[in-house]
Amino acid sequence: MSTPSADQVQQLRRTYDQAGQGHVFTFWDKLSSQEQSNLFHQLSSIDPNRVNSIHKSSLQAERDAAKSTHDDITPPPADQSGSVISNPDQAREWNQIGLAAIRDGKVAVLLMAGGQGTRLGSSAPKGCYDIGLPSHKSLFQLQAERIRRLETVAGAQKPLPWYVMTSGPTRKPTEAFFAEHDYFGLDKDNVVFFEQGVLPCLTDDGKMFLDTPSAVAVAPDGNGGVYAALRNPDPTSPSRPTILSDLARRGIEYVHAYGVDNCLVRVADPTFVGYCIQRGADCGAKVVKKTEPTESVGVVALKGGKFAVVEYSEISSEMAARTDENGDLAFRAANIANHFYTRQFLEHVSHFDETQMPYHIARKKIPHVDLASSGGEKVKPTSPNGMKLEQFVFDVFPFTRHFALLEVERRSEFSPLKNAPGTGSDDPETSRRDLLDEQRRWLERAGATFAEPDVEVELSPLLTYAGEGLEGIAGLKISKSGAVNSLDELKSLAA
Repeated sequence: MSTPSADQVQQLRRTYDQAGQGHVFTFWDKLSSQEQSNLFHQLSSIDPNRVNSIHKSSLQAERDAAKSTHDDITPPPADQSGSVISNPDQAREWNQIGLAAIRDGKVAVLLMAGGQGTRLGSSAPKGCYDIGLPSHKSLFQLQAERIRRLETVAGAQKPLPWYVMTSGPTRKPTEAFFAEHDYFGLDKDNVVFFEQGVLPCLTDDGKMFLDTPSAVAVAPDGNGGVYAALRNPDPTSPSRPTILSDLARRGIEYVHAYGVDNCLVRVADPTFVGYCIQRGADCGAKVVKKTEPTESVGVVALKGGKFAVVEYSEISSEMAARTDENGDLAFRAANIANHFYTRQFLEHVSHFDETQMPYHIARKKIPHVDLASSGGEKVKPTSPNGMKLEQFVFDVFPFTRHFALLEVERRSEFSPLKNAPGTGSDDPETSRRDLLDEQRRWLERAGATFAEPDVEVELSPLLTYAGEGLEGIAGLKISKSGAVNSLDELKSLAA
């Protein structure tokens, strides 16, 4: 890292002073040469005028949201909604369309994996987590093996590229984990890591906090930061192609995006991809039914006539309980961060600025340096004292021209990992249970039976992606638990 010249420092300092953020240089004269260099390079990567603009637009968006009423929120229209539930013939048709696109090399996978497993008691990236399966495979490995199996099922002529979005803290450990496990059998050239951005933490009046005398306090810009990250050069290797240019180079037309913490996720789900292609959608969302009116989840709905995710707090109890002509909840489309995009749509929204897609304000307790102290003492607040700014991945929904909504079975496709072990809800134990229960249903549909209720069989994704490939096991009575990678291993568990 090069040492800045006096002229460079003066010019940067002038920029920050003019933006009203000159306080970040408070301790400059007390810093070592290395600390000055570190701070200079961090400040050079931040545009203080953009930060001011983001702060202003975010506050305005917050005020506008406070004025909004329930009157402009309506259920999604039926003609833009589909379901795989009780529609097996249509689902098979969609699946074939999706498999053809995968076979022809038109589909890519985008994983949002910036989170750490802090709430799970782990400092590692969440994708490294072992939910306790018999195989002890991590979430990353389960997803990688689903990609490998899907390439086989589709007869792919080109590989399915996997774009893995990390955050600053998870970038290196994620790359190291993949390298340690030899990319789980995938070609490393088809696993592309990139990094979501960060934004300074701000006081309520928009001033940047210092985390230390030589560093501004920053936080990730939310999973919605994925759009800007697709167009921005990689900070670890600015000469590398951007993700958008790499997608274009590979001839990718469609992208399936999802969050890392769902052990049941059907990566590059050909049924979902095919449904969106058939509908001519530029953006789509996979959803599950709300379990009850009071479930605390955001739902996909129309807001002001445009698609959006509406938080449960924005819907009155009467609206939440409203039913349609079939007796289902009218506002039932629970968002699960599972999306489809065309590449052209991603290229369009990646250039939005903060006035088009404002950031959301999260008021937090932000540790910071006391600017009035001579030695830069750290302050640890006991109540919220500032804000972190983030975008959500669904913030682009209002900008779609052709949106497609697909309802899927919750028990088969959604089991999020959010909470610490033993919590009893959305924790490692429920994830493990839900995955093994789904695979048990696959085996039973194929004609197998179980000698005892507590027998557990884990099927490798390399053996089956979504229950296919199990023909020929009708009449098999499974008496032993275990993890299997082939039909022969499965048959060895029989009585």
